[in-house]
Amino acid sequence: MITADHSVALPTEWRDFLALTKPRVMSLVVFTGLCGLLAAPGHINPVIGFAVILCIAVGAGGAAALNQWYESEIDAGMKRTAQRPIPAGRINRTNARDFGIALSAGSVMIMGLAAGWLSAALLAISIVYYAVVYTIWLKPRTPQNIVVGGGAGAFPPLIGWIAVTQEVTLMPIVLFAIIFMWTPPHFWALALFVKTDYAAVGIPMMPVVAGETSTRRQILIYAILLTPVALAPWFLGGAGVIYGISAIALSLAFVGFSLPVGLRTSAVDDAMKPEKRLFAFSILYLFALFGVLVVDRFAANAGWIA
Repeated sequence: MITADHSVALPTEWRDFLALTKPRVMSLVVFTGLCGLLAAPGHINPVIGFAVILCIAVGAGGAAALNQWYESEIDAGMKRTAQRPIPAGRINRTNARDFGIALSAGSVMIMGLAAGWLSAALLAISIVYYAVVYTIWLKPRTPQNIVVGGGAGAFPPLIGWIAVTQEVTLMPIVLFAIIFMWTPPHFWALALFVKTDYAAVGIPMMPVVAGETSTRRQILIYAILLTPVALAPWFLGGAGVIYGISAIALSLAFVGFSLPVGLRTSAVDDAMKPEKRLFAFSILYLFALFGVLVVDRFAANAGWIA
């Protein structure tokens, strides 16, 4: 195991604590949670709604901080993560752990008081799922870590929806399933062009353990399987024609970006342009899909569509 050298402590700034929360990842978490809240039938007080989204963001940030606390030695051995606050020596592990615990506990408590304990319980489950089930148990042990661990990032729209409705119904479960199915092709596209990092620190990501050919085929399979799941809100009557047409177009594009990745057995050069394009589009895909779900809901409420 590679060990980070923390003998020289650098000054800690607020930016370093912010970096512990993985703000770029958090932006997608916050957006899907907001979309779940806005697309849900019913109404929520704007102040309570703001508190819900804030708690989702803070809870995700706390889980990310705990992830970096636990994986600080692994991060030190990978080029992509070596400059994160803990391996770079700007924050010590104890402070990062305490920061993560405080954010996690605080977000769950405030969520419970503001929006109900069902939403708070789901937020707590999502934090434990990412910080414990995925980070500590799955990631270092199995190449299926992303498949099973994908549930950690799928909770925000479920939480946002249930904060409004106060009940678990089929529609928020479908939104959960969309992100769950989206995660493997999204993350494996990244893993393909950073697999040497994972191999160097002994993390059994799919490209390292099963090889590139198998990973590429699975990316394409998951992209195809994602399509009916993405269309399910329309089929089930939870969304209208605006969402349905958009979901078809976006999902076909997702499959289209996956084809050049899935149909070749290895990269023809080191640039891995198809993999990078797929990774970039996968982020746009999720933003667009959940965004159009909200547009569809507002259009229906305004009477613009039947």
